[in-house]
Amino acid sequence: MNASTDPHAAQLSRQRVHDSFARQTVMAAFGARLARVEPGQVDIELPFRADLCQQNGYLHAGISAAIADSAGGYAAFSLFDPGDDVLTSEFKMNFLAPADGERFVATGRVIKPGRRLSICQVEVQACRGAQSTLCLVGLMTAVRVTPR
Repeated sequence: MNASTDPHAAQLSRQRVHDSFARQTVMAAFGARLARVEPGQVDIELPFRADLCQQNGYLHAGISAAIADSAGGYAAFSLFDPGDDVLTSEFKMNFLAPADGERFVATGRVIKPGRRLSICQVEVQACRGAQSTLCLVGLMTAVRVTPR
């Protein structure tokens, strides 16, 4: 059984993701939080903060890429065995619209899990009230590693 088919394994996987995310100080510095953790899919939510914006008042592309990268990495991590960790080896991000919102939601989904490499689709939505705008789409490769 694995996290995608066993409810107990899925709960343990969610806890491992939450524990790891809590150690990721950059996400805490940005004010990001885990909004959803399921086997193979993770959402990270970031409230608007003016100090994370570029000169035109939009969320900086680097911040969008960072939350997308973490969402994809944790989506892959959620399917890994206990004791494994995750690193990003590659990503390609396409910015589709200015990130203009009250909050931003990054979603990572595993589209091809592997023993060593997992391919994930990522996106970032800018949300204002009930409206959302797709700002970023991308692909990333997450690598299963043994922690130091």
